[in-house]
Amino acid sequence: MTYAIKDDLRGELEEIEQAGLLKRERELTTPQAAHVSTVAGEALNFCANNYLGLADHPDVLAAARDALEQWGFGMASVRFICGTQTQHTELERRLAEFVGQEAAILYSSCFDANGGLFEVLFGADDAIISDALNHASIIDGVRLSKAKRFRYANADMADLRTQLEAARGARRTVIVTDGVFSMDGYYAPLAEICDLAEEFGALVMVDDSHAVGFVGENGRGTPELAGVLDRIDIISGTLGKALGGASGGYIAARQEIVDLLRQRSRPYLFSNAVAPSVVSGSLKALELASTSTEQRDALRRNSELFRSLMTEAGFELLPGSHPIVPVMFPGDDGARQAGQVADAMLQRGVYVIAFSYPVVPKGQARIRVQLSAAHSEDDVRACVDAFVAARGEVVGTTLVE
Repeated sequence: MTYAIKDDLRGELEEIEQAGLLKRERELTTPQAAHVSTVAGEALNFCANNYLGLADHPDVLAAARDALEQWGFGMASVRFICGTQTQHTELERRLAEFVGQEAAILYSSCFDANGGLFEVLFGADDAIISDALNHASIIDGVRLSKAKRFRYANADMADLRTQLEAARGARRTVIVTDGVFSMDGYYAPLAEICDLAEEFGALVMVDDSHAVGFVGENGRGTPELAGVLDRIDIISGTLGKALGGASGGYIAARQEIVDLLRQRSRPYLFSNAVAPSVVSGSLKALELASTSTEQRDALRRNSELFRSLMTEAGFELLPGSHPIVPVMFPGDDGARQAGQVADAMLQRGVYVIAFSYPVVPKGQARIRVQLSAAHSEDDVRACVDAFVAARGEVVGTTLVE
């Protein structure tokens, strides 16, 4: 690397740091869990996607451990060569059944699943209409397609109608949305989206990564919550959040869509198969999520308790019921306050992360708290106590100004 390039890159990194946007990774010295240790000491973890607490569940660990003996460490191959085990097809079958689709296809991540979907199904004669707050993986996947692109304001059905009108005449039209918008904890209005899709003859695709396993009466995700399980055409999701928290993602859809993805989806065709221990652990996690309400009930109780206690303490929360709970620090000084409160909380043994512009809009800085079924009531109360103490230290008041 020439000195000129090195200097350019150093300058770019300095600009990122000066803007307060440099991401620093805090190392864990323990397994992922509700209680972790970092290089700074022990902490309660309130910033993981471990919604059902299955990342260190003994049954999931046992399944993964047994798989090392039965199925080996890695596949050393892509799926269509010699990278498909019986358990890969079993996990695909059970995922499809769980989310109410005919078939499913595994990817090494949900980012790859979204990245490998759109260019296969949608070409120059087609239209993709995407929510403005969709995940980066959807944005990148849409960019790989030659389809015409339209964007509607977040969850704005009037704007969605406008974009559907503009897309008239396309061979295929698909409406694409996150099931849960992860910075806000808001649910997409899927029933209204499906109504518009049917009116205009469009498909509906939902990324349900922040919902599958725990949202809905049986944990089947936002389509179940909205009562539209039979009206969604394509679902993407992850094994890296509620369903064990390891790695891997999937597309679930009608059989013909999945069959075509197996033939032409580049991240699927050219990436090693998901590791055997991850597949086995994910199968066990899916079994736990689909056969018991214990974890879902605990998660709901923890979310309700946290929201109630934080509201009583005078914090501004975005409304909702999802275990993603944004604690808002609005205004010009909000980003500084949120960052300093998060740092002060870690010193008190509670691990949370602050988000500010450009990840969220200017003036809407926040600390995104994520509850888990693995948290106890005492854990939740300790988190709230840490918020109150850190706010007093940083903001200098018992109430957010």
